Amino acid sequence: FSWTDGDGQSEHLLPVCEDAACQKSAIYLTKLGLDQWVPILQDFRNKDTLWGFVPYQNDKSSMKISFPITLHIGDYNMDGYPDALAILKNTSGSNQQAFLLENVPCNNISCKSVHRMFKVFWELSDLNQIKDAVVATFFDIYEDGILDIIVLSKGYSKDFAIHTLKNNFEADAYFVKVIVLSGLCSNDCPRKITPFGVNQPGPYIMYTTVDANGYLKNGSAGQLSQSAHFALHLPYNVLGLGRSANFLDHLYVGIPRPLGEKSIRKQEWTAIIPNSQLIVIPYPHNVPRSWSAKLYLTPSNIVLLTAIALIGVCVFILAIIGILHWQEKKADDREKRQEAHRFHFDAM
Repeated sequence: FSWTDGDGQSEHLLPVCEDAACQKSAIYLTKLGLDQWVPILQDFRNKDTLWGFVPYQNDKSSMKISFPITLHIGDYNMDGYPDALAILKNTSGSNQQAFLLENVPCNNISCKSVHRMFKVFWELSDLNQIKDAVVATFFDIYEDGILDIIVLSKGYSKDFAIHTLKNNFEADAYFVKVIVLSGLCSNDCPRKITPFGVNQPGPYIMYTTVDANGYLKNGSAGQLSQSAHFALHLPYNVLGLGRSANFLDHLYVGIPRPLGEKSIRKQEWTAIIPNSQLIVIPYPHNVPRSWSAKLYLTPSNIVLLTAIALIGVCVFILAIIGILHWQEKKADDREKRQEAHRFHFDAM
């Protein structure tokens, strides 16, 4: 599974059961330059209850449906560090639930070399109410850039039910949505028509910007990086930008190249507006400078509030100008009366 710690490079995650019954579970990470797997989550105990991943049953004679150990990655709080959803099972019981794993700064010696770790949110009431969950993933239901949650659970009658949970995270955070299309036509593309195609697996997106404190911030993601283990990825990538409303200084998009080709297929765009969706059309594939990008920006309530505030300020300024103009006119009238009175006095 793909993950990032904010350095602009993607790392690999490996969720494991360290014994056959999954009494001891862990999530490990490795990255370029490391020669070992580093644990970023080993504490699966909540009060007196020990949780762990659901062990995979490969017994084909059994009628029970078993799912592989799966993490679904998504930045639910848009802080630029991807979080995860996992299905955990009570090791001393039969209940299994979906839990949110938040990407937080490392606070123990084991993950010091990678600076980040996962923290389990045990007390999320909406997720805790869904019993016998088997799959959980992120999905942007309202197309507003905020990732919601979809949970598949197994009912009492062996039927499956789909639950959707709206993300009520309302912090002043920003994002950018990027989708890289295939740039292909079903037949030969007609002249002067740019082929859109469909979303494709493999593209890599990376951005650089400046955060609210003035430090350089990097982020990256791979589009449709998984094809198995119930991937259920979004057709685009939602990249969290944190609370910085700055434009993206640079946004890089690269696509896979054929075997044997040495030139890198990568293109760069600058000054990307936050809270927007960028659709990249890599056509033709081998000429990155000819790639095109379409930026879609959906106005939110903040635009309306900004307009109201701007109109209010203008009305306030006009009122001050009107009052000053009225006072100046009164002063001019007073001076004219004094001049007229002085003229008649002199005539006498």
